[in-house]
Amino acid sequence: MLGPESGTLAREHRPGGDTLVRIDNVYKSFGTLRVLNGVSLEIKRGQTTVIIGPSGTGKSVLLKLIVGLLKPDRGNVFYDEQCVNKMTPAQHVQVRKQIGFLFQMSALFDSMDVGQNVEFPLVEHTDMTDAERDERVDRVLRMVGLSGLQRKWPGSMSGGQQKRVALARAIVLEPSLVMYDEPTTGLDPIRADLINELIIALNTKFGITSIVVTHDMASAAKIADRMLLLYDGNIICDGDPETFLRSENPLVQRFIQGQADQIELESIQQGLGDKDTDG
Repeated sequence: MLGPESGTLAREHRPGGDTLVRIDNVYKSFGTLRVLNGVSLEIKRGQTTVIIGPSGTGKSVLLKLIVGLLKPDRGNVFYDEQCVNKMTPAQHVQVRKQIGFLFQMSALFDSMDVGQNVEFPLVEHTDMTDAERDERVDRVLRMVGLSGLQRKWPGSMSGGQQKRVALARAIVLEPSLVMYDEPTTGLDPIRADLINELIIALNTKFGITSIVVTHDMASAAKIADRMLLLYDGNIICDGDPETFLRSENPLVQRFIQGQADQIELESIQQGLGDKDTDG
């Protein structure tokens, strides 16, 4: 089956199971800036949900609300029917062990080698023996194509390799949900596609639920079972990739095609057209 206008094979989309994450009428502001304006959303178990939208519209904020790094001003966030924003610190720890998080800039520890970086969640959150941790680290590094690189330092690796190390760390506790914040940022198209394939493989082979925040439309169309556009604090389009990419909503099409806002363009053109009146 061909993806819309892509010329590439589109994978079969997973319908998803029961609700794993539920966001119920959530508002979030920072000072006078309202980022989320009554967002409601359900994430189905086993699906890959891609969230796109302009910078500053609250995409990363949504991820931080789900994992409990932020609290909503109003509304509630549920993980597996547990209200995240009303949890005790001990309850937060238990939920976070079930959620992997791949940060935009990988966030590896420079003072630790690859093996130690990947092992870190196991040291912090399990009673596994040294041998058991070594086996798990070796297994997840093989899964991301970095077998045998435990003793390398992150600073000596390419950006794409660092992303894969960070992904190995995100899945080492065998989470039910992995959240990705701009996973292909800074990567060339070939390395970006390798990350896409890893996201797909983790979803299809291991049933891991994925939430991916991205500006990369090629990546979004390839990996998504479901796509959302977050704009001005609200979800304005929601559907499978084929339906989403054919949406007649002008905001959706402008984002897909990478078209600048006309008002902003006119403002720049006016500024460039102004004559220097000094002197």
